[in-house]
Parts: sequence; C-alpha cells; structure tokens
Amino acid sequence: MQETIRNTFKSVRQASRELVMIGEQAINSILIDLAETIPDCSSSILEANRRDLDRMDPADPMFDRLLLNEKRLEIIAADIRNVATLPSPLDIVLEQRRLPNGLELKKITVPIGVIGIIYEARPNVTFDVFALCLKSGNATVLKGGSDAHESNTAIVECIKTVLRRNGINDNTLSLLPSEREAAGIMLNAVDSIDMIIPRGSQKLIDFVRQNAKVPVIETGAGIVHTYIDKNADTGIATKVIFNAKTRRPSVCNALDTLLVHAAKLDDLPQITAPLQEKKVVIYADEAAYAKLQGSYPESLLERARPEHFGTEFLSLKLSVKTVSSIEEALDHIAEYSSRHSEAIITNDPEAKAEFLKRVDAAVVYANTSTAFTDGAQFGLGAEIGISTQKLHARGPMALKELTSYKWIIEGDGQTRSV
Repeated sequence: MQETIRNTFKSVRQASRELVMIGEQAINSILIDLAETIPDCSSSILEANRRDLDRMDPADPMFDRLLLNEKRLEIIAADIRNVATLPSPLDIVLEQRRLPNGLELKKITVPIGVIGIIYEARPNVTFDVFALCLKSGNATVLKGGSDAHESNTAIVECIKTVLRRNGINDNTLSLLPSEREAAGIMLNAVDSIDMIIPRGSQKLIDFVRQNAKVPVIETGAGIVHTYIDKNADTGIATKVIFNAKTRRPSVCNALDTLLVHAAKLDDLPQITAPLQEKKVVIYADEAAYAKLQGSYPESLLERARPEHFGTEFLSLKLSVKTVSSIEEALDHIAEYSSRHSEAIITNDPEAKAEFLKRVDAAVVYANTSTAFTDGAQFGLGAEIGISTQKLHARGPMALKELTSYKWIIEGDGQTRSV
C-alpha cells in the first residue's frame, strides 16, 4: 500500500503544478459543468450511499451526516455554482512598493499546493473540498472513513469524469483507501502534502494532531454554549434555542449546553417547551431540574452529571446549567468550550459587549442561533471546515484561507553590494 500511495502523491503533486496555469474562467466552467453533472451522477451516488447507510445503525449520530438524498445533492450543486461565481482568491496583490534601488516588490496570493483532507462520515465534504480547492488552485488528497467509502468513491468518479471532459489532469483529486494505514502514510508525507485538515470527531482531530508531521489546521469539534442573560428576551431565547439545538443536531454548530442566569429560571419551562416536540433529552443541574420538573416530560428530563458538560452530543441531547452572573457563564465557557461557536441572549448592551469581547471562540453570537456557523451562510460559497485555532485561519475556512503568498521581485540588473 505504501508504494501505491506514494505514487499517488507524486501524481497529485504533478497535477498541482499544472493547475497554476489554468485560468479563472476555465476553473469556473469546470465547476459549473460539475454542478450540472451531479443530477446525472445522482443514481450511482445515492446507490453507493445506500450501501454505506445499510452498514450503519440509524440511531448513530453519524447517520444523518452520512445521509445523501436528492435534496441534499441539489443543495450541493447550488453551493458549487455559488463557488464558481465568487472572485478568485489568486493573484491578489497584498503589498506593493518600489525600493530606493529601483527594485519593484510585490506580494501576491498563490495556492498552498497540495491539501490533504482526513474526514469521517461526511460525503458532502468530498464535493465541498474539491470545489474550494479547485477554485483556489490546489490539488487535493482525500482520506475518508470506511463508513462513507462507497459514497466517496462514487462522488470522486463523478468529479474525475468532469475533469477529464474538460482536459484537466484527473489526479487533481485523489481518494486514498479507507484503511487506517493510509492515514498514517498521509500524515507523514512531508514532501508531498503541504497542509492537512482533519474534519470529524475530537478523537480524529487528536489523532491527526498527535501523529502528523505535515502542518495541520484543526477544524475542531463543536462544544457549543448559549447563555441566557438575566435581561434576555424570553421569546427570542425560545426560538433561538429551539433552532440551535434541533435544526441539525448532528453537526458541529448545534447547541450542547444552555447556561441560564438564575434570574431567568422562571422562564426556563417556556424556553424549553418547544424542545419536547423533537424529544430532546435535557440533563439539568439541580436548580434547573427543579424548575422543569412537572412541566417538561419526565421521560426526557434527567439530572445532569459532570460528564454532561464539555460534551459534544451530536444528537437530541442538551445540558442545562444555572449561573449567578455573566462572569460565571464566561468562566464555564472558558473551561468547557472547544472555541467553535458561543452565544448570548440579552437586551443589555453592556452584557452583550462584554460577552462578545471576552469569549475566546472562532465565532461569537448575540441574540441569534449558532446554526449560522457555516461557510455558505457567511457568504463564502462553501467551507472546507471550521478552524478553531488561531494561526493562519479561524472560523469557516473558504477560498481566502486556502491560499498562501509569495514575493515577486523585478529589477533591471541591480546587484547587492553589502
């Protein structure tokens, strides 16, 4: 396997060198062609996805992430069309000046080169990653999980068909075997891969961080909090909490922990009432449990244990903690947050300003749902992941974050004397 994968890396590197000569118009045409081809590929993709789904328990939180259907493929195609309409992130002049010796200096954006993606049961990532990497001039090596291997294989074949039809080296995108051994080879490919981005569980991210020799950008797990301040609008809190928890509970921007100021506990039954419709299990601390007992279904209400805080549930489960002040809410978030997305519900401008300033997270919200942490929602076309670190990229990573830069120096015979 090692020799085969190393040969794959060489082919992808060669493809990346060819990509820099493909113009923006040609890249956009390829993306539009792919979006229009997805319906033709849908039968084979959905059949492959069905085989993957047959091997997974529907109760598994990953099941929804793995699921593809006609509607989701339509959304994917729309996102790809959107990426095609975005300005190219390449050849942008970041800095330009003329030195006293006459040298002309210019700093311009360029592709990173070869980007490796390690991900789990998210076959839509295959499309998203390809569109963003192609638009930014990068070749891509994918290492998907075994849960989605048949889906990923069908999607990659669809993409390669489009590349070949447009006269583009189809090694621009390569899918590695799903075996764990392939991941180890990839993480050590320092001469072949310029950057690796893991997308998946905290376990996967930790594995990549601990074993990679190639530079890594972490797209962290989402342990997401919303704090209901003592001056919160109860109506806003009710609809925001319902959306943040139930829209798609298996994704990383879904709400995990609700922090409630003690002064708002009387409103907690009203705020959580809609969650009953979706059968959300609530793990409440003693004060919150006492307020919910008798109003929230007994079968869905449990006393919180320590492990219910700092947990990414990825399902219809929610922990609730009572706090006595914004300071206590901020301390809790600082201790348990994965620095992905955090929110406050309040009508107090000072509390809002303090929360937005002090919370250390990639995205911080006031009076709205954390479900908006998404590249497409931010107007980025799509995303390659949500970075929770601070070097190079933070938050939804899209085209701009998939570029580096280089200096261009032009002269007319200058030489350096000192």
